[in-house]
Amino acid sequence: MEQLIEDFSIGLFFWQTLLFLALLFLLWRYAWNPILNAVNDREKGIRDALAAADEAKKEMQNVTADNEKLLKEARAERESLLKEAREIKDKIVTEAKDIAQVEGDKLIKQAKASIESEKKAAMAEIKNQVAELSVEIAEKIIQEQLANKEKQLKLVDEMLGDIKLN
Repeated sequence: MEQLIEDFSIGLFFWQTLLFLALLFLLWRYAWNPILNAVNDREKGIRDALAAADEAKKEMQNVTADNEKLLKEARAERESLLKEAREIKDKIVTEAKDIAQVEGDKLIKQAKASIESEKKAAMAEIKNQVAELSVEIAEKIIQEQLANKEKQLKLVDEMLGDIKLN
């Protein structure tokens, strides 16, 4: 350190200081503003990028919320449509059952009426046949009994006997 103090020269110090100050002036004049501008631009770019990222994050949250809302609405609408379809199906099935029941009852009534009319017609036919057979039998019996005088008297006696018993 002593050697530095011994070798110290004021002329050299002056020129070194002058050069240093000139260099500082040149840096301040030509380099300092562009460097500061570049640093400020970079800082602004980083700030803008962070703001854009935050904005994108908020937008993504909004989109996600909108998607969830749309999904809930779609689910609710689907459930509503399914419920409505079930109600319509149940209504159609009930109406079909009611119509089938009414038609079945009509058919049963018609069948019963048809059976009853056929039964009445059959009974009338049987009565007619029985009446015809009875008349034929009575006719044959009367002819046979009226042909013989003894049998006629016997028949009269039997009838008189039946009247007394009753």
